[in-house]
Amino acid sequence: MGSVADKIARKVATQIRSNVIDLSAFRASRERAVEAGLDGSRFKDLVEQGYDPAFAFYAQGLTLASMFAEAISAMPEAKGYAKAVAKAEDEYVPDGPPISPLTASYFNMWAFFDLQFGASRETMGTCILRVAETTGMPAWIADIVQPMQESRMGFYVHMGLDGPLVLLKDIVTGQILRCHSATGYAGEAGQLWYTRLLPPPVPNIGHHVVITTPYVVLDGKEQRFLDYIGREVARMTAAGGRKAVDADTLLKFGPTANHWNEYIFLAYVNHQPDAIFLAGVPDIRESLPQA
Repeated sequence: MGSVADKIARKVATQIRSNVIDLSAFRASRERAVEAGLDGSRFKDLVEQGYDPAFAFYAQGLTLASMFAEAISAMPEAKGYAKAVAKAEDEYVPDGPPISPLTASYFNMWAFFDLQFGASRETMGTCILRVAETTGMPAWIADIVQPMQESRMGFYVHMGLDGPLVLLKDIVTGQILRCHSATGYAGEAGQLWYTRLLPPPVPNIGHHVVITTPYVVLDGKEQRFLDYIGREVARMTAAGGRKAVDADTLLKFGPTANHWNEYIFLAYVNHQPDAIFLAGVPDIRESLPQA
């Protein structure tokens, strides 16, 4: 039978070849991709406007993912995905403060690359990659979608600045990364950020990009959150029986689909245009300001 991604990819390929009307939205999305500048023109425009090249690269990727998601989510095979996204949108209203602490940049990355659906636990990102492979689409589509699919939210200690770049240490891996903060927020050493980093898209770009508005955990201490991760991983492993769970799995998918959405929603304290402030630990309910 194959995975959900396989079924979607085969259906897309078949309907493109037979030119049937059911997938007209998908074909229209391909045409709109050129109109949206996904042939490279938008990347050039953003760089000329002064945007960081790594951010411009992934801004194109999000536009691409959005177009694919619009077409794929209308297919019967993705009805579970469409239902889950609609429910989360209704519950969390991801429009950024003051309406909601969930920003569009955070929510879209979660919806496209972290939200799993179907028996084979696909994401929209894995479906896009399978469609691109099956239908022989240009290699740059996988080049731009793959690193976004492999990314996750994480907790990072602010280690200071390297010129205009922020030095962020992943508390799980210990790796210190030079990062461009897309919102312009530089923060200060010692802060704990909850955010998503994307890697340098090409070799001559030597820094990561903080693709979402930084969530700064005001009472965040590295060991406190390492202890939380250990507790949650143990609970998830116990619930899964023999299937072991690691920190990356927790941070990307959570013990439940909306675990991290709920954390942001309940931990919200305050905001400013370029950063959002949280407090508390996910499994200590009394520590969460909105609980």
